[in-house]
Amino acid sequence: MTRLIKATVTGGALLAAAALLAAGPAQAASGATGSGDYLYLTVTKGESRSGGTHGTLLLCDPPQGHSRAAEACAELDTVGGDIARIAPAKDAMCPMVYAPVTAQARGVWNGRPIEYRETFANSCAMAVRTGAVFALDS
Repeated sequence: MTRLIKATVTGGALLAAAALLAAGPAQAASGATGSGDYLYLTVTKGESRSGGTHGTLLLCDPPQGHSRAAEACAELDTVGGDIARIAPAKDAMCPMVYAPVTAQARGVWNGRPIEYRETFANSCAMAVRTGAVFALDS
């Protein structure tokens, strides 16, 4: 089964993600990473899919994919890969500016498929709710 991913990504992350997704969850989990945990992460600015999209492949054994990968992997371990269960940052203050961003994750965590997609009012609101997971520009 072949799946296409549409994103503007630097480096070889898109090719690596496409290879993992094309291989299917079972093959990707067993051979591509040591623990089998991986997520292809994208952040799209704006309300439509045509906005600027950045993406990376987050691997957790060892942590790699973005500058806060170790922190992101620890947060994901705490919630069993369920991004929606990440505790919001305490005492966070975000500007009341509407500049929507959509965070999307797709992959495998602890042998289970992960699909996550949520649109936030702005990148600060996204960071408060998802911690280091979608910190692609940091």
